[in-house]
Amino acid sequence: MLNQINLDSVLFLDIETVPMYPGYTDMPEKFQLLWDKKSTYFREGEQTAADVYDRAGIYAEFGRIICISVGTLYQKQGEMRCRVKSYASDDEKKLLFEFVNMLENFCKHGQVKLCAHNGQEFDYPYIARRCLINNIPIPKILDMAGAKPWEVKDTLLDTLQLWKFGDYKHYTSLDLLCAVFDIPTPKDDIDGSQVAGVYYRDGDLDRIVQYCEKDVFALAQLFLRYQGKKILPQDAFESA
Repeated sequence: MLNQINLDSVLFLDIETVPMYPGYTDMPEKFQLLWDKKSTYFREGEQTAADVYDRAGIYAEFGRIICISVGTLYQKQGEMRCRVKSYASDDEKKLLFEFVNMLENFCKHGQVKLCAHNGQEFDYPYIARRCLINNIPIPKILDMAGAKPWEVKDTLLDTLQLWKFGDYKHYTSLDLLCAVFDIPTPKDDIDGSQVAGVYYRDGDLDRIVQYCEKDVFALAQLFLRYQGKKILPQDAFESA
């Protein structure tokens, strides 16, 4: 089935998120109380809500998007290449507006599919929720509330779900799959757990963008391997 997917129609995607505020004590009191309640589900032992605040970025109600990177595969002089573009800003509404405009234009070119790793559980709903919070219309391709499971599966590809083969208890990270398929790892600088620190402590959004773009390139490489194709050389990567 995957071999029937036209690669020209696939937009590969990854997002980077951080907690809404630099630290627990920076939150308004009402959000501190709500985080106290939310974090009871995963705090361990003597941990306090403040101790686990670094996890706030994975929840759309307590976090925000600082970067969305997208990539496309295309042919140039008989060789396949991967072009990646990022939408990154301290102003989440601005980056979402620019991303949504791009996505709506991309979808005008025919039958389009998105592809992300763990996208159905994280990237896709996170973007949709943050659009609502920022009063930005949800792109039609992401507005899947009430959609049938097979409709979501056909439009919003997920390399994690594809790897599960129906095993709903199994989680495999992108970097592990890169190792399994001998794809150069995108985790050569930072990993997801360090993004908030790089953003709030170091103020280095450019470094996060580079990390996110490497993830998109690795994601595209993984999809090629799912199709039984060879991976691309590192110089096939282009940052727009």
